[in-house]
Amino acid sequence: MDPLAGLLEGPRARGAFMIRACFDPPWSVRVEDHAPLTVMLMVRGDAWITPDGGGERIRLRAGDLAIARGPDPYTCADDPDTAPQALILPGGECSYPDGTSLRGSMDLGVRTWGDRLDGSTVMLIGTYLMQGEISGRLLDALPPLLSLTADEWPCPFTPLLMEEIVRDEPGQEVVLDRLLDLLVIAALRAWFSRPQAEAPAWYRALADPVVGRVLRLLQDDPAHPWTVASLAAKAGVSRAALARRFTDLVGEPPMSYLTGWRLALAADRLRDSEDTIAAIARQVGYGSAFALSGAFKRVYGVSPQEHRTRAA
Repeated sequence: MDPLAGLLEGPRARGAFMIRACFDPPWSVRVEDHAPLTVMLMVRGDAWITPDGGGERIRLRAGDLAIARGPDPYTCADDPDTAPQALILPGGECSYPDGTSLRGSMDLGVRTWGDRLDGSTVMLIGTYLMQGEISGRLLDALPPLLSLTADEWPCPFTPLLMEEIVRDEPGQEVVLDRLLDLLVIAALRAWFSRPQAEAPAWYRALADPVVGRVLRLLQDDPAHPWTVASLAAKAGVSRAALARRFTDLVGEPPMSYLTGWRLALAADRLRDSEDTIAAIARQVGYGSAFALSGAFKRVYGVSPQEHRTRAA
């Protein structure tokens, strides 16, 4: 599998929170929904996104896109100094800053929210509500806040999203879920492809003639009974040289990386398939469901069955 494809196959929205936000300045919304991933696409006007904790704020103009990785809060506003007028809470609940429910006072129609329909600022927002909808491998590879300008990536989906987000037809949630997945995957592919991309260490290591070959072997055939010796033989170097070079470039030893990769694949398959735990164990390189369960619980803190139940 192409490593980038392997990284981006994670998004699987299920009943995602999607909305068209329409505002006139001054406006400010504080987001405290703890969502794992939110994408914001500017259609008209501009906005500032300011993360908590002193992170660098970014400005979005028409055509720009931003992706926020939760669960830390952030504020969207016409100006960084504008005080929040509303809070977005878990599950898409909305309230005033004092905690009083908005009770639909800013609803403007189907999946539309804000001051007025023809507001000078229009933003399309899509939010994955549960951690299980996004691969942990993908979340670990992203910064808390990233953006693409319209010059870097002119989003081809804006007209379609503007049309679909306000439809109220049977099956519309499924249509919007798939559009959100497509938008996120395409945007992240563009972001990782930038010359200055802040890709994870293992992704950069793919360019190394030795470590890159080993990474592809592990990613393409995780069920194989790999050892450092067999990997070193495939790469044409000694075991010691491979272990040292791999650890320097990837940040962990080959067998540690393989364990993480196997468990990440298992986590995704538990969420996205109906295969038995024993079958998934064999697919990712464990001899039994018991062996997978022990390793899985050490890393994720829950059993494979508990993980599957939570994801569902």
